[in-house]
Amino acid sequence: MSGLILAWVHSRRRTRADAAAVDLRDPTAAAEEARAEDARQRHARALAVLEQYLPERSDVGDVLVANDVSIAFGGLQALSDVSLTVPTRKLVGLIGPNGAGKSTLFDILNGLRQPDSGSVLLFGQDVSQAPPWDRAALGLSRTFQSSRVNLDLTVGENLRMGAFRRLGKESLKSDYEYVFAIFPRLQEREKQVAGTLSGGEQQMLAIGRALLSKPRYLMLDEPSLGIAPILVKTIFEKIVEINRQLGITILLVEQNANLALEISDYGYVLETGRVILEDPSDRLRTSALVKESYLGG
Repeated sequence: MSGLILAWVHSRRRTRADAAAVDLRDPTAAAEEARAEDARQRHARALAVLEQYLPERSDVGDVLVANDVSIAFGGLQALSDVSLTVPTRKLVGLIGPNGAGKSTLFDILNGLRQPDSGSVLLFGQDVSQAPPWDRAALGLSRTFQSSRVNLDLTVGENLRMGAFRRLGKESLKSDYEYVFAIFPRLQEREKQVAGTLSGGEQQMLAIGRALLSKPRYLMLDEPSLGIAPILVKTIFEKIVEINRQLGITILLVEQNANLALEISDYGYVLETGRVILEDPSDRLRTSALVKESYLGG
């Protein structure tokens, strides 16, 4: 019996020593650990609601197919016979110099402009002459080079605008939770007026607003433009997460060719209104032309 008592005494001493060791931990490190654990839990909760949140997805077929798209402005040919395919659940990058026609192509794919010739298929439907709202109804959402958030509204109000087609039809609570889990800064600034956000935070808000529309296909136009490098890294990590974990198909136009090709599955190079090169992104990164023209040699 004395042996059992002695073992119990030693056990109690170890327990008190362990407790003391916990109490002596660096409070800053403990706080960081607690914040990290909270972020992990919020992220897990967000992923748990995704199957209810996201529309039904397929792993086969092509989301978008552009065939021989051309357009001219005042006699100047902006795009000439551009063809591009975005397969389901893939991340496709579109790179090229300023003035190559990337944003014009984006506007045609989105419906803000109609091509002079050629066709655009979205989920198998010909939408070449369809307005943007009809394409949005099929599951397309996009951002712009400048964030185009409403600077006079709060972060929460801007997000609510992204769900305007759904207001009154269903609860948005789980949707907000999932956007806030991806971009915790937006939750911290939910009541803050968007005009007071940094450029990077406004870009996060623009992407979050686009996600509130329940997209099946997301078009991102120059998300790194004018953004501080530290936030560019964060935003691109989130773009990968949106594609890989949420299964949302993405077409990315990006001035930072290295970043675009690093995260994308397939890439297109557009110059003077024409696609001059296309290939899996890892092969494009080793192309002599791409390395010399876009990756600094």
